[in-house]
Amino acid sequence: MRASLAAGVRALGLDIDHAGHSTLLAYLALIEKWNRTHNLTAILDPRRMVTHHLLDCLAVLPHLPRKTGLRLADVGSGGGFPGIPLAICRTAWHVTLIEASQKRAAFLRQAAVELPLRNVEVVSARVESYYPSSPFDVAISRAYSDLATFVQQALHLVDASGRLAAMKGSCPRDEIKALPPEVRIVDVLPLRVPGVDAQRHLILIERA
Repeated sequence: MRASLAAGVRALGLDIDHAGHSTLLAYLALIEKWNRTHNLTAILDPRRMVTHHLLDCLAVLPHLPRKTGLRLADVGSGGGFPGIPLAICRTAWHVTLIEASQKRAAFLRQAAVELPLRNVEVVSARVESYYPSSPFDVAISRAYSDLATFVQQALHLVDASGRLAAMKGSCPRDEIKALPPEVRIVDVLPLRVPGVDAQRHLILIERA
């Protein structure tokens, strides 16, 4: 698993130190442990977890701002994807994991304590009812909803210059056409994820 992760990180062109690699693998070990009772992922093979979870999440890093102190919200975090891998690799960011399920939020809190991740906050709430004390720079989601619903529920999380980032499989052209007029597409970025033989896209959205 360590060799597969290291090869994938190199292929993505990322600079992640040995401690980061170890923490990422410790996170997968927690996922395996908790998955027996909390149904965090349908992927059970540890090697596929490396490619289809860790590397899939890390593939977005080159396309997110390299701002020290970036405030990032992970909308509908579930088992912590992509928020926890991003927080592990960007320790200077503040990452808030928003998850409505109490059971999954309990796992996220435990993961933040055990790993430990001092730059992670867990909010157990529906995203549309959560109003942060300070706006985020980026709100990201992975397989959360259609784009219009994501905009409707999460746009209030980011400031006027902030962006929404939606991780998708194939390019969602129909969803893009259905976006409301108050937002615009900044970019539609195809992602190449090492070990994943499927389409991946990152959709960047901002206020019009």
